[in-house]
Amino acid sequence: MSLMLRSLAAGLGSLVFAAMPAVAQRGVAVDDRKPDQVIRLWEGDAPGAAGSEERDVPTLSVFKPAADKANGTAVVVCPGGGYSGLAAHEGKPVAEWLNGLGVAGLVLKYRLGPKYHHPAMVNDVNRAIRMARSHAADWKLNPDRIGVLGFSAGGHLTSTAVTHFDAVDEKASDPVDRVSSRPDFGVLIYPVITLEGPYAHGGSRRNLLGNEPSKELIESLSNEKQVTEKTPPCFMVHTSTDTVVPFQNSLMFADALRQHKVPVELHVFDHGSHGFGLGQNDPVLRQWPELCAKWMQFHGWLNKPAGDLAPAIR
Repeated sequence: MSLMLRSLAAGLGSLVFAAMPAVAQRGVAVDDRKPDQVIRLWEGDAPGAAGSEERDVPTLSVFKPAADKANGTAVVVCPGGGYSGLAAHEGKPVAEWLNGLGVAGLVLKYRLGPKYHHPAMVNDVNRAIRMARSHAADWKLNPDRIGVLGFSAGGHLTSTAVTHFDAVDEKASDPVDRVSSRPDFGVLIYPVITLEGPYAHGGSRRNLLGNEPSKELIESLSNEKQVTEKTPPCFMVHTSTDTVVPFQNSLMFADALRQHKVPVELHVFDHGSHGFGLGQNDPVLRQWPELCAKWMQFHGWLNKPAGDLAPAIR
């Protein structure tokens, strides 16, 4: 059984309870190939770098779809791990699933606590989105179709990306900083959203903000409070039985999106523990990638371009 909450820009569309038949995960790939390339987000040290080890260097692992499938859309993938690790099953397999849809999957290795705290993580995801947009011509992408997808704490980073994007600096010396960091859409899977109150995930908050963050800092990264009309459309998945990150996190964010008339689709499944990734072997949970693909198709992000994939970068 699935609870689906869909709201389009005009407001709340419908609240539907429906038994949903099993659907194959369209485009899930099973190959074990390496990324097409791995790039540093900054040529030199990242802002606030506290060393030069691998964990101090945020990167993007670029997985490109087959040329005959490519549609010009790219998604930055943010694995979860409580802001202290990066779950492998929420990285490359997700990029491979996206490749099957014709979408470039860009797996982000962002900096982690306890060595790093905010704003290192948001700097990394904003830079990753800018990097994708600035490489649009090289990677044959449409700069108006750059999304971000995250799980758990990576879902919190995704919610930060869709609410804390930076203004464009057209005079920046670094050309990457001359393009927007605003994603065109967000996909949030069992996300951490709030950092305050009974539904907060304490470990993620501690690793992100440190042991004694100010009330103002906690509120500024409780992203259900940071949604505006400029937040892009979002697709969300959670289970009502998640005991690690309560599903109220997703409910609060979806309601904030609805209140600001931002398109949102939320699926709350009635079973499933935290961290199920692409759904594993569960015939119900593994429906979400297909549902997400249909949502992306509805919004036009899976349509193949009519001409050359080299539009002007914004």
